[in-house]
Amino acid sequence: MPFRILADDQKFKRWDWIKYKFTTSPDDRRSESQKVDPDSVKVGASVRPSERARILNPLVRASFSEANEKNESLTLLRPQKLEITHHVKSDSEIESERRKHAVLADQLSFFDKEAKRLEPCPVQFSAKWVDQDGTRGNHECDDWETSTAYNRFEREYGHKKAISTIKSKYEDQYFNAGLAMAFSTHSRRNVTHGTKNQWLLVGLIRLDEDKQGDLLLGA
Repeated sequence: MPFRILADDQKFKRWDWIKYKFTTSPDDRRSESQKVDPDSVKVGASVRPSERARILNPLVRASFSEANEKNESLTLLRPQKLEITHHVKSDSEIESERRKHAVLADQLSFFDKEAKRLEPCPVQFSAKWVDQDGTRGNHECDDWETSTAYNRFEREYGHKKAISTIKSKYEDQYFNAGLAMAFSTHSRRNVTHGTKNQWLLVGLIRLDEDKQGDLLLGA
């Protein structure tokens, strides 16, 4: 989804329903992969907080093994344990990212509307976690929300408190209420290319556990 070139009234939030037209690519055979037509995107109503767990809990898996067995390329996992770590990027890392963002923006602008070049976040966040089967994982966090939150907190509080606020947000607030980790397989390193799936962490989502639904299922 080329979010940067969407019109203002097309820029959806995480919990918005959207409608769009799409095609599939012969070069990307992952089961959930779609190429979205940006001009077709229409934003609808937002999903109420009370409805979110009911909609997404059936999509939560216990582990990558379960997602692999179902031939999924997108999955949600609820960690048993979670620790957010970070490192401050070097000048060379940031410059390398700037070049990559510039190439992508130029590619989008060539075919569509002008795309704004993104400024890299100076901090790389990672998640150390344990899945429901007891397997440990350590993944860099590639979601835009974490980077955006850090930049906002850093402007308000400075670097040190921004880091502690991010850790508290995910390790305490989200984790205690209910947190899901969203993963996608790598576009080239996956079973459709004859390799094992490489899973990338693309989101940390506040997804309160559906206690009432769990009780009904156990009745």
